[in-house]
Amino acid sequence: MIHFDEVPEPAAFRERAAVPGVQWLEEHPDGRPPAYWTQFRIQLADGFNNLCAYAAMYEAVGTVDHFVSIDEDRSRAYDWSNYRFASAWANSRKSRAPSSDVLDPYAVEDGWFEVLLPSLQLVATDAVPPELRPRAEFVLDRLHLRDHVEVIRCREAWYSMYREGNLTLDGLAQKAPLIARAVRTSQQRP
Repeated sequence: MIHFDEVPEPAAFRERAAVPGVQWLEEHPDGRPPAYWTQFRIQLADGFNNLCAYAAMYEAVGTVDHFVSIDEDRSRAYDWSNYRFASAWANSRKSRAPSSDVLDPYAVEDGWFEVLLPSLQLVATDAVPPELRPRAEFVLDRLHLRDHVEVIRCREAWYSMYREGNLTLDGLAQKAPLIARAVRTSQQRP
């Protein structure tokens, strides 16, 4: 995970998603709310530089993650400030996890997580404040970000592209910033 600034709400969001969505919620106390938010997925992705808020790697398609899940608080279903851009697999694994257990990508500061070379494992650093450490560990475990084979394969793909000369270090920083940071750190060591 890396630091992300909050993405400003698109001008048309209120009219095209929030107002009809809240009206639907008032009329339907049960059931899955209509996904009016999906029409703004591209603007959300742009705000996250097409990086998954949790894996911090390029995501071509991605989903709108409700940081506070709809199951936890339906009233936040159409709250723009509740959205994070995430890969489908990360969003699925996070699923109904209570927001009080999850480290919010907007709360993360740079340097809280690092990728270790050559294993490509993701770990929380000592820079994570002690009171947020349980949330950081929860995210690493619940979303399988630490060392799950699928996530490692994604990291390996980006790292291999760089090592084989198919991607510059600056390009790697745009697509997988934590891996680029690990490479830069390793290059600075004697």
